[in-house]
Amino acid sequence: MTGINLKYFVERHFVKFGPFTCISSVLVPDGFREYAVDRCVFNSTELKDIQYINSYYYNKLEYARFDSNVGKFVGYTKYGVMNADRWNKDTSLIAVRMAQKETYCQYNIGNWYPNMLTKSVEPTVRLYSRTPPAGHHPSMLVCRVYDFYPKTIKVRWLRDGQEVTSDVTTTDEMEDGDWYYQVHSTLEYTPRSGERISCRVEHASLKEPLVTDWDPSMPDSERNKLAIGASGLILGLILSLAGFIYYKRKARGQNQSEPEPIRTRIEPVLNPVPVPGSDPVHCFSSRSYSGSNQLSPDGGSGSPCFLLNWTI
Repeated sequence: MTGINLKYFVERHFVKFGPFTCISSVLVPDGFREYAVDRCVFNSTELKDIQYINSYYYNKLEYARFDSNVGKFVGYTKYGVMNADRWNKDTSLIAVRMAQKETYCQYNIGNWYPNMLTKSVEPTVRLYSRTPPAGHHPSMLVCRVYDFYPKTIKVRWLRDGQEVTSDVTTTDEMEDGDWYYQVHSTLEYTPRSGERISCRVEHASLKEPLVTDWDPSMPDSERNKLAIGASGLILGLILSLAGFIYYKRKARGQNQSEPEPIRTRIEPVLNPVPVPGSDPVHCFSSRSYSGSNQLSPDGGSGSPCFLLNWTI
């Protein structure tokens, strides 16, 4: 396939695990492609639970395979049968392929198990209603289960505690591209008063099944409006509180920077007693919050006239 004058390259990469796969490919200028795939199928790290498979493909068609459970090569095309017969006569090649079960599979499985395969992430469940397609039932519920790992999961519908199997559609587990998976399940039904409908999820990450009940008291659209309104109210309260605190701090700073003015109250004295030897004057009492009490002549001229009896 690769002739002396053919340019080719080999690319090797791991693409899956449990089973995990190693691909070796050869590309030739005329567009034909031959590649080999090494797979390890297992459910534990024990050698007895491991199967090594070495497959050969030409243009996506598998033409020969070595299976450790069979112990030899098997051909699937005329070209594959011819090569399988030739390879099976090479006892050293068969021994090498059988040893791959331990040297290649078990070794790598030992790395995968503690670092990846024993990890798990609990799923997130969202239950909501959707308008059903034309059918026998007026209502439909969707149970969306996402962001879980590993892949295997079970999603069931319960109606008043009893499992429902009719009018149920469940997708296969779909990869998110970030090691997480998601799955969707729908239930078409005719609502009954007082019933309880639940979505039950079983997963390796859960100690017990996760059951989510459907609450029909409020449509999704109303719930969304309520959530938006509540969020706006909380935001408004936060902004109002921040504005009030800012105003109080600013007002307090202005009061501390400006001195308090001195207030003076002037009251007339009704029966002044003049100082002997002085002309009669009309005196007024002047009282300052920060000074002493005294009287001064009307018009502010001359010496103060001190009174014997006066009130303020």
